[in-house]
Amino acid sequence: MLNPRWPILGVTSLAVSLALATAAAAQAPQPPGKAASGAPVTNAQVMSAVPAVLNAFDLANNQGAERLIDEGRRIFRYDTFGSEAFWGDALGLHRAIAGARLGGVGPGLSPRAALALGLKVDADALPPDLVQQLRQGQRDLDDPATTLALLRLNAIVGLTARFTPEGGVRSVGMQCASCHSTVDNSFMKGIGHRLDGWPNRDRDVGKVILLAPNAKPLTDRLGIDEEALKKALTAWGPGKFDAELLHDGKAFRPDGKSAATLLPAAFGLAGVNNHTWTGWGSVTHWNAYVANTQMRGQGTFFDPRLNNPEKFPIAVKTGEWNIRKQPDLITAKLPALHLYQLAIAAPRPPEGSFDRAAATRGQSLFVGKAQCARCHVPPLFTEPGWPMHTADEIGIDDFQAKRSPDERYRTAPLKGLWAHMKGASTTTAGLRPFRMSSSTTMPI
Repeated sequence: MLNPRWPILGVTSLAVSLALATAAAAQAPQPPGKAASGAPVTNAQVMSAVPAVLNAFDLANNQGAERLIDEGRRIFRYDTFGSEAFWGDALGLHRAIAGARLGGVGPGLSPRAALALGLKVDADALPPDLVQQLRQGQRDLDDPATTLALLRLNAIVGLTARFTPEGGVRSVGMQCASCHSTVDNSFMKGIGHRLDGWPNRDRDVGKVILLAPNAKPLTDRLGIDEEALKKALTAWGPGKFDAELLHDGKAFRPDGKSAATLLPAAFGLAGVNNHTWTGWGSVTHWNAYVANTQMRGQGTFFDPRLNNPEKFPIAVKTGEWNIRKQPDLITAKLPALHLYQLAIAAPRPPEGSFDRAAATRGQSLFVGKAQCARCHVPPLFTEPGWPMHTADEIGIDDFQAKRSPDERYRTAPLKGLWAHMKGASTTTAGLRPFRMSSSTTMPI
Protein backbone atom coordinates (compact mmCIF):
# COMPACT_ATOMS: atom_id res chain seq x y z
CA MET A 1 0.00 0.00 0.00
CA LEU A 2 1.31 3.44 -0.85
CA ASN A 3 2.29 5.60 2.07
CA PRO A 4 -0.46 8.26 2.41
CA ARG A 5 2.25 10.85 3.06
CA TRP A 6 3.66 10.39 -0.46
CA PRO A 7 2.57 12.94 -3.08
CA ILE A 8 0.03 11.83 -5.61
CA LEU A 9 2.36 12.89 -8.43
CA GLY A 10 3.43 9.88 -10.44
CA VAL A 11 0.41 7.79 -9.49
CA THR A 12 -1.26 8.03 -12.87
CA SER A 13 -4.52 6.54 -13.95
CA LEU A 14 -2.53 4.22 -16.26
CA ALA A 15 -0.51 2.86 -13.34
CA VAL A 16 -3.65 2.32 -11.31
CA SER A 17 -5.39 0.62 -14.25
CA LEU A 18 -2.41 -1.69 -14.83
CA ALA A 19 -2.31 -2.60 -11.13
CA LEU A 20 -6.02 -3.38 -11.12
CA ALA A 21 -5.75 -5.38 -14.31
CA THR A 22 -2.82 -7.39 -12.95
CA ALA A 23 -4.73 -8.16 -9.77
CA ALA A 24 -7.76 -9.24 -11.78
CA ALA A 25 -5.69 -11.41 -14.13
CA ALA A 26 -4.20 -13.26 -11.17
CA GLN A 27 -7.66 -14.53 -10.27
CA ALA A 28 -8.92 -17.48 -12.30
CA PRO A 29 -12.49 -16.90 -13.54
CA GLN A 30 -15.01 -18.43 -11.17
CA PRO A 31 -18.79 -18.50 -11.05
CA PRO A 32 -20.23 -15.71 -8.86
CA GLY A 33 -20.02 -16.58 -5.17
CA LYS A 34 -17.78 -19.61 -5.74
CA ALA A 35 -14.10 -20.13 -4.93
CA ALA A 36 -11.75 -22.32 -7.01
CA SER A 37 -12.76 -25.32 -4.91
CA GLY A 38 -16.42 -24.64 -5.56
CA ALA A 39 -16.98 -23.55 -1.94
CA PRO A 40 -18.82 -20.25 -1.28
CA VAL A 41 -16.53 -17.23 -1.24
CA THR A 42 -16.17 -15.80 2.26
CA ASN A 43 -16.22 -12.11 3.07
CA ALA A 44 -12.59 -12.38 4.22
CA GLN A 45 -11.59 -13.76 0.80
CA VAL A 46 -13.40 -10.93 -0.95
CA MET A 47 -11.65 -8.34 1.22
CA SER A 48 -8.25 -9.94 0.67
CA ALA A 49 -8.73 -9.61 -3.09
CA VAL A 50 -9.20 -5.82 -2.90
CA PRO A 51 -6.29 -4.19 -4.78
CA ALA A 52 -3.56 -2.84 -2.53
CA VAL A 53 -2.95 0.24 -4.69
CA LEU A 54 -4.99 3.26 -3.62
CA ASN A 55 -6.39 5.56 -6.28
CA ALA A 56 -6.09 9.33 -6.15
CA PHE A 57 -9.47 9.69 -4.42
CA ASP A 58 -8.44 7.29 -1.64
CA LEU A 59 -5.06 8.94 -1.22
CA ALA A 60 -6.66 12.37 -0.94
CA ASN A 61 -9.06 11.05 1.73
CA ASN A 62 -6.19 9.53 3.70
CA GLN A 63 -4.17 12.71 3.56
CA GLY A 64 -7.20 14.83 4.46
CA ALA A 65 -7.97 12.63 7.45
CA GLU A 66 -4.38 12.83 8.64
CA ARG A 67 -4.41 16.62 8.40
CA LEU A 68 -7.73 16.76 10.26
CA ILE A 69 -6.41 14.54 13.07
CA ASP A 70 -3.32 16.72 13.42
CA GLU A 71 -5.53 19.82 13.56
CA GLY A 72 -7.82 18.15 16.10
CA ARG A 73 -4.83 17.35 18.30
CA ARG A 74 -3.76 21.00 18.21
CA ILE A 75 -7.29 22.14 19.10
CA PHE A 76 -7.61 19.59 21.93
CA ARG A 77 -4.28 20.62 23.45
CA TYR A 78 -4.05 24.34 22.87
CA ASP A 79 -7.31 26.01 21.75
CA THR A 80 -9.22 28.02 24.34
CA PHE A 81 -12.23 28.91 22.13
CA GLY A 82 -12.09 32.47 23.43
CA SER A 83 -12.65 31.36 27.04
CA GLU A 84 -10.21 34.05 28.23
CA ALA A 85 -13.23 36.38 28.31
CA PHE A 86 -14.55 34.39 31.28
CA TRP A 87 -11.54 32.91 33.11
CA GLY A 88 -9.35 35.97 32.63
CA ASP A 89 -11.43 39.07 31.98
CA ALA A 90 -14.35 38.14 34.27
CA LEU A 91 -12.90 35.94 37.04
CA GLY A 92 -9.32 37.26 36.93
CA LEU A 93 -7.74 33.82 37.34
CA HIS A 94 -4.51 35.00 35.69
CA ARG A 95 -4.07 37.62 38.44
CA ALA A 96 -4.16 34.92 41.12
CA ILE A 97 -1.61 32.86 39.17
CA ALA A 98 0.80 35.80 38.83
CA GLY A 99 0.53 37.05 42.41
CA ALA A 100 0.92 40.59 43.73
CA ARG A 101 4.68 40.72 43.13
CA LEU A 102 4.14 40.15 39.39
CA GLY A 103 1.18 42.47 38.93
CA GLY A 104 -1.62 40.23 40.16
CA VAL A 105 -3.13 39.55 43.56
CA GLY A 106 -2.26 37.36 46.51
CA PRO A 107 0.74 35.07 46.84
CA GLY A 108 0.57 33.72 43.28
CA LEU A 109 0.57 30.10 42.11
CA SER A 110 3.95 28.42 42.28
CA PRO A 111 4.76 25.27 40.25
CA ARG A 112 4.79 23.25 43.46
CA ALA A 113 1.32 24.52 44.37
CA ALA A 114 0.09 23.93 40.80
CA LEU A 115 1.29 20.32 40.87
CA ALA A 116 -0.39 19.86 44.25
CA LEU A 117 -3.68 20.96 42.63
CA GLY A 118 -3.18 18.28 39.98
CA LEU A 119 -2.08 20.52 37.12
CA LYS A 120 0.38 18.77 34.80
CA VAL A 121 3.45 19.90 32.86
CA ASP A 122 4.24 18.79 29.31
CA ALA A 123 7.89 17.71 29.41
CA ASP A 124 8.17 17.90 25.62
CA ALA A 125 7.57 21.67 25.79
CA LEU A 126 10.55 22.23 28.10
CA PRO A 127 13.80 23.52 26.54
CA PRO A 128 17.09 21.80 27.46
CA ASP A 129 18.34 24.58 29.74
CA LEU A 130 15.19 24.45 31.86
CA VAL A 131 15.32 20.66 32.00
CA GLN A 132 18.89 20.87 33.25
CA GLN A 133 17.95 23.46 35.86
CA LEU A 134 15.08 21.29 37.10
CA ARG A 135 17.31 18.22 37.29
CA GLN A 136 19.88 20.09 39.32
CA GLY A 137 17.34 21.84 41.54
CA GLN A 138 18.37 25.27 40.23
CA ARG A 139 14.87 26.45 39.36
CA ASP A 140 12.70 27.65 42.24
CA LEU A 141 9.49 25.61 42.24
CA ASP A 142 8.03 27.88 44.89
CA ASP A 143 8.22 31.01 42.70
CA PRO A 144 5.13 32.05 40.67
CA ALA A 145 7.57 33.52 38.12
CA THR A 146 8.48 29.94 37.18
CA THR A 147 4.78 29.18 36.62
CA LEU A 148 4.52 32.14 34.25
CA ALA A 149 7.63 30.92 32.44
CA LEU A 150 5.97 27.52 31.97
CA LEU A 151 2.82 29.23 30.67
CA ARG A 152 4.91 31.15 28.11
CA LEU A 153 6.15 27.77 26.88
CA ASN A 154 2.58 26.39 26.63
CA ALA A 155 3.85 23.71 28.99
CA ILE A 156 1.05 23.65 31.58
CA VAL A 157 -1.49 21.13 30.34
CA GLY A 158 -4.94 22.70 30.03
CA LEU A 159 -4.06 26.36 30.52
CA THR A 160 -3.14 29.05 27.99
CA ALA A 161 -1.97 32.46 29.16
CA ARG A 162 -1.93 35.66 27.13
CA PHE A 163 0.88 38.13 27.80
CA THR A 164 1.30 41.85 27.23
CA PRO A 165 4.13 43.16 24.99
CA GLU A 166 5.91 44.15 28.21
CA GLY A 167 5.82 40.55 29.45
CA GLY A 168 3.02 40.75 32.01
CA VAL A 169 0.21 38.20 32.02
CA ARG A 170 -3.09 39.73 30.89
CA SER A 171 -5.49 36.78 30.67
CA VAL A 172 -5.84 33.00 30.79
CA GLY A 173 -8.09 30.47 29.05
CA MET A 174 -8.98 26.78 29.35
CA GLN A 175 -8.37 23.91 26.92
CA CYS A 176 -10.04 20.51 26.41
CA ALA A 177 -6.86 19.05 27.89
CA SER A 178 -7.68 20.77 31.19
CA CYS A 179 -9.68 17.75 32.33
CA HIS A 180 -9.11 15.10 29.67
CA SER A 181 -5.34 14.87 29.50
CA THR A 182 -2.60 13.95 31.91
CA VAL A 183 1.12 13.03 31.70
CA ASP A 184 3.11 9.84 32.19
CA ASN A 185 5.31 11.20 35.04
CA SER A 186 8.43 10.21 33.08
CA PHE A 187 10.38 13.25 34.32
CA MET A 188 8.91 13.50 37.81
CA LYS A 189 5.45 13.28 39.35
CA GLY A 190 3.22 15.64 37.39
CA ILE A 191 5.78 16.25 34.61
CA GLY A 192 6.08 14.01 31.56
CA HIS A 193 4.79 13.23 28.09
CA ARG A 194 1.14 14.03 27.38
CA LEU A 195 -1.51 11.31 27.56
CA ASP A 196 -4.46 12.81 25.70
CA GLY A 197 -7.85 11.31 26.46
CA TRP A 198 -6.83 10.17 29.94
CA PRO A 199 -8.99 11.86 32.59
CA ASN A 200 -6.89 13.90 35.01
CA ARG A 201 -7.98 12.26 38.24
CA ASP A 202 -5.49 14.39 40.21
CA ARG A 203 -6.77 17.78 39.14
CA ASP A 204 -8.89 19.53 41.74
CA VAL A 205 -10.97 21.62 39.35
CA GLY A 206 -13.06 23.21 42.09
CA LYS A 207 -10.03 24.52 43.97
CA VAL A 208 -8.48 25.83 40.74
CA ILE A 209 -11.66 27.84 40.09
CA LEU A 210 -11.62 29.15 43.67
CA LEU A 211 -8.19 30.69 43.07
CA ALA A 212 -9.92 33.38 40.98
CA PRO A 213 -10.23 36.69 42.87
CA ASN A 214 -13.64 37.61 41.42
CA ALA A 215 -16.32 35.00 42.07
CA LYS A 216 -19.22 37.36 41.33
CA PRO A 217 -20.02 35.97 37.82
CA LEU A 218 -20.54 32.54 39.40
CA THR A 219 -22.36 33.61 42.57
CA ASP A 220 -24.69 35.85 40.58
CA ARG A 221 -25.48 33.06 38.16
CA LEU A 222 -26.15 30.49 40.88
CA GLY A 223 -27.88 32.93 43.23
CA ILE A 224 -25.61 32.05 46.18
CA ASP A 225 -22.96 33.82 48.26
CA GLU A 226 -19.22 33.21 48.12
CA GLU A 227 -19.25 30.92 51.15
CA ALA A 228 -21.82 28.64 49.52
CA LEU A 229 -19.82 28.63 46.29
CA LYS A 230 -16.67 27.70 48.17
CA LYS A 231 -18.50 24.87 49.94
CA ALA A 232 -19.83 23.51 46.64
CA LEU A 233 -16.55 23.64 44.70
CA THR A 234 -14.39 22.40 47.57
CA ALA A 235 -16.67 19.34 47.85
CA TRP A 236 -15.79 18.23 44.32
CA GLY A 237 -12.35 16.91 45.17
CA PRO A 238 -9.66 15.67 42.74
CA GLY A 239 -10.76 14.24 39.41
CA LYS A 240 -14.37 15.39 39.65
CA PHE A 241 -16.48 18.00 37.89
CA ASP A 242 -20.14 19.00 37.84
CA ALA A 243 -21.15 19.72 34.25
CA GLU A 244 -24.81 20.41 35.13
CA LEU A 245 -24.37 22.82 38.06
CA LEU A 246 -24.42 25.96 35.92
CA HIS A 247 -27.76 24.88 34.45
CA ASP A 248 -29.71 23.27 37.29
CA GLY A 249 -28.00 24.80 40.35
CA LYS A 250 -27.86 21.47 42.21
CA ALA A 251 -24.52 21.47 44.02
CA PHE A 252 -25.33 18.55 46.33
CA ARG A 253 -27.20 15.28 46.24
CA PRO A 254 -30.15 14.64 48.59
CA ASP A 255 -27.79 12.64 50.84
CA GLY A 256 -25.55 15.70 51.25
CA LYS A 257 -22.73 14.45 49.06
CA SER A 258 -21.36 16.51 46.17
CA ALA A 259 -23.26 16.35 42.89
CA ALA A 260 -19.97 16.25 40.94
CA THR A 261 -19.03 13.11 39.02
CA LEU A 262 -15.71 11.56 38.01
CA LEU A 263 -14.21 12.94 34.82
CA PRO A 264 -14.84 10.44 31.99
CA ALA A 265 -12.15 9.18 29.66
CA ALA A 266 -11.97 10.66 26.16
CA PHE A 267 -10.21 7.67 24.60
CA GLY A 268 -11.59 4.51 23.02
CA LEU A 269 -14.73 6.30 21.80
CA ALA A 270 -14.70 5.11 18.17
CA GLY A 271 -17.92 3.19 17.57
CA VAL A 272 -19.39 4.31 20.92
CA ASN A 273 -22.75 6.08 20.84
CA ASN A 274 -23.37 8.88 23.33
CA HIS A 275 -20.79 10.47 25.57
CA THR A 276 -20.69 11.02 29.37
CA TRP A 277 -22.19 8.94 32.13
CA THR A 278 -25.76 10.00 31.43
CA GLY A 279 -25.51 10.05 27.65
CA TRP A 280 -26.40 13.64 26.85
CA GLY A 281 -25.43 13.09 23.24
CA SER A 282 -22.67 12.24 20.80
CA VAL A 283 -19.04 13.29 21.16
CA THR A 284 -19.68 16.31 18.96
CA HIS A 285 -22.71 17.34 21.03
CA TRP A 286 -20.71 17.18 24.23
CA ASN A 287 -17.75 19.03 22.69
CA ALA A 288 -20.09 21.88 21.76
CA TYR A 289 -21.83 21.77 25.14
CA VAL A 290 -18.58 21.88 27.12
CA ALA A 291 -16.77 24.41 24.91
CA ASN A 292 -19.69 26.85 25.12
CA THR A 293 -21.24 26.30 28.54
CA GLN A 294 -18.45 24.88 30.73
CA MET A 295 -15.20 26.20 29.31
CA ARG A 296 -17.18 29.40 28.63
CA GLY A 297 -15.92 29.77 25.08
CA GLN A 298 -17.46 31.95 22.37
CA GLY A 299 -19.54 29.98 19.86
CA THR A 300 -22.89 28.48 18.93
CA PHE A 301 -24.83 25.84 20.85
CA PHE A 302 -28.41 24.64 20.51
CA ASP A 303 -30.17 22.06 22.66
CA PRO A 304 -33.89 22.74 23.24
CA ARG A 305 -33.98 20.01 25.89
CA LEU A 306 -32.31 22.56 28.19
CA ASN A 307 -35.25 24.92 27.70
CA ASN A 308 -37.00 23.30 30.65
CA PRO A 309 -37.65 25.70 33.57
CA GLU A 310 -38.30 22.89 36.05
CA LYS A 311 -35.21 20.83 35.30
CA PHE A 312 -32.78 23.49 34.07
CA PRO A 313 -33.96 26.82 35.53
CA ILE A 314 -30.58 28.55 35.15
CA ALA A 315 -30.20 27.48 31.51
CA VAL A 316 -33.60 28.96 30.80
CA LYS A 317 -32.84 32.17 32.70
CA THR A 318 -29.53 32.67 30.88
CA GLY A 319 -30.73 31.43 27.49
CA GLU A 320 -27.91 28.91 27.30
CA TRP A 321 -30.02 26.36 25.50
CA ASN A 322 -29.62 28.56 22.41
CA ILE A 323 -26.22 30.34 22.30
CA ARG A 324 -25.24 32.50 19.32
CA LYS A 325 -21.93 34.33 19.86
CA GLN A 326 -20.11 36.35 17.24
CA PRO A 327 -17.44 35.76 16.24
CA ASP A 328 -18.02 32.01 16.58
CA LEU A 329 -14.69 30.57 17.78
CA ILE A 330 -15.94 27.01 18.30
CA THR A 331 -18.15 25.56 15.56
CA ALA A 332 -15.56 25.37 12.77
CA LYS A 333 -13.24 23.40 15.07
CA LEU A 334 -15.70 20.65 16.00
CA PRO A 335 -15.04 18.32 13.02
CA ALA A 336 -11.27 18.09 13.58
CA LEU A 337 -11.71 17.82 17.33
CA HIS A 338 -14.22 15.01 16.85
CA LEU A 339 -11.97 13.00 14.53
CA TYR A 340 -8.96 13.35 16.82
CA GLN A 341 -10.90 12.14 19.83
CA LEU A 342 -12.20 9.12 17.92
CA ALA A 343 -8.62 8.34 16.89
CA ILE A 344 -7.35 8.16 20.49
CA ALA A 345 -7.11 4.46 21.25
CA ALA A 346 -7.78 3.08 24.70
CA PRO A 347 -4.45 2.24 26.40
CA ARG A 348 -3.46 -1.33 27.14
CA PRO A 349 -2.33 -2.14 30.69
CA PRO A 350 1.44 -2.45 31.18
CA GLU A 351 2.92 -5.92 31.06
CA GLY A 352 2.93 -7.51 34.48
CA SER A 353 0.48 -5.03 35.96
CA PHE A 354 -2.27 -7.61 36.53
CA ASP A 355 -2.78 -11.29 37.32
CA ARG A 356 -3.37 -12.99 33.95
CA ALA A 357 -4.82 -16.14 35.49
CA ALA A 358 -7.32 -14.12 37.49
CA ALA A 359 -8.13 -12.05 34.39
CA THR A 360 -8.84 -15.24 32.43
CA ARG A 361 -11.22 -16.43 35.13
CA GLY A 362 -12.84 -13.01 35.16
CA GLN A 363 -13.27 -13.10 31.39
CA SER A 364 -15.13 -16.40 31.64
CA LEU A 365 -17.52 -14.87 34.15
CA PHE A 366 -17.82 -11.66 32.11
CA VAL A 367 -19.01 -13.40 28.95
CA GLY A 368 -20.68 -16.31 30.74
CA LYS A 369 -22.47 -16.69 34.04
CA ALA A 370 -22.33 -13.01 35.10
CA GLN A 371 -23.67 -11.89 31.68
CA CYS A 372 -21.69 -8.62 31.80
CA ALA A 373 -21.15 -8.91 28.04
CA ARG A 374 -24.88 -8.66 27.46
CA CYS A 375 -24.55 -4.87 27.88
CA HIS A 376 -20.77 -4.37 27.68
CA VAL A 377 -20.59 -6.06 24.30
CA PRO A 378 -17.04 -6.94 23.10
CA PRO A 379 -15.07 -5.46 21.44
CA LEU A 380 -16.76 -2.07 22.10
CA PHE A 381 -17.60 -3.06 25.68
CA THR A 382 -20.76 -0.99 25.46
CA GLU A 383 -23.97 -1.60 23.55
CA PRO A 384 -24.11 -0.89 19.82
CA GLY A 385 -27.10 1.34 19.17
CA TRP A 386 -28.68 3.36 21.97
CA PRO A 387 -26.89 2.18 25.14
CA MET A 388 -29.15 3.85 27.68
CA HIS A 389 -30.82 2.35 30.78
CA THR A 390 -32.95 3.54 33.65
CA ALA A 391 -31.61 3.54 37.19
CA ASP A 392 -34.00 0.71 38.07
CA GLU A 393 -32.57 -1.47 35.30
CA ILE A 394 -29.05 -0.96 36.63
CA GLY A 395 -29.97 -1.08 40.31
CA ILE A 396 -28.56 2.30 41.36
CA ASP A 397 -30.02 5.65 42.47
CA ASP A 398 -31.39 7.98 39.82
CA PHE A 399 -29.98 11.35 40.98
CA GLN A 400 -27.55 11.89 38.10
CA ALA A 401 -29.90 10.34 35.56
CA LYS A 402 -32.66 12.79 36.54
CA ARG A 403 -30.28 15.68 35.82
CA SER A 404 -29.96 14.60 32.17
CA PRO A 405 -32.48 15.16 29.36
CA ASP A 406 -33.27 11.46 28.86
CA GLU A 407 -33.08 10.54 32.57
CA ARG A 408 -31.01 7.44 31.91
CA TYR A 409 -27.49 6.12 32.35
CA ARG A 410 -25.24 5.11 29.49
CA THR A 411 -23.64 1.68 29.40
CA ALA A 412 -20.09 2.85 30.07
CA PRO A 413 -17.47 1.52 27.63
CA LEU A 414 -14.87 -0.44 29.57
CA LYS A 415 -11.86 -0.19 27.27
CA GLY A 416 -8.82 1.13 29.12
CA LEU A 417 -10.74 1.05 32.39
CA TRP A 418 -7.53 0.61 34.41
CA ALA A 419 -6.21 3.96 33.14
CA HIS A 420 -9.02 6.05 34.60
CA MET A 421 -9.29 4.45 38.00
CA LYS A 422 -8.21 6.78 40.80
CA GLY A 423 -4.63 6.03 41.77
CA ALA A 424 -3.93 4.02 38.61
CA SER A 425 -0.36 4.20 37.38
CA THR A 426 0.18 6.44 34.36
CA THR A 427 3.26 4.58 33.20
CA THR A 428 2.35 2.70 30.04
CA ALA A 429 4.22 0.19 27.95
CA GLY A 430 5.70 1.56 24.76
CA LEU A 431 6.05 5.18 25.88
CA ARG A 432 9.35 6.71 24.91
CA PRO A 433 11.80 7.60 27.68
CA PHE A 434 12.11 11.26 28.60
CA ARG A 435 14.35 13.35 26.39
CA MET A 436 14.91 17.08 26.17
CA SER A 437 13.14 19.24 23.64
CA SER A 438 15.06 20.66 20.69
CA SER A 439 14.15 24.18 21.86
CA THR A 440 17.16 26.20 22.91
CA THR A 441 16.18 28.96 25.28
CA MET A 442 13.62 29.68 27.92
CA PRO A 443 11.59 32.82 27.14
CA ILE A 444 11.80 34.51 30.52
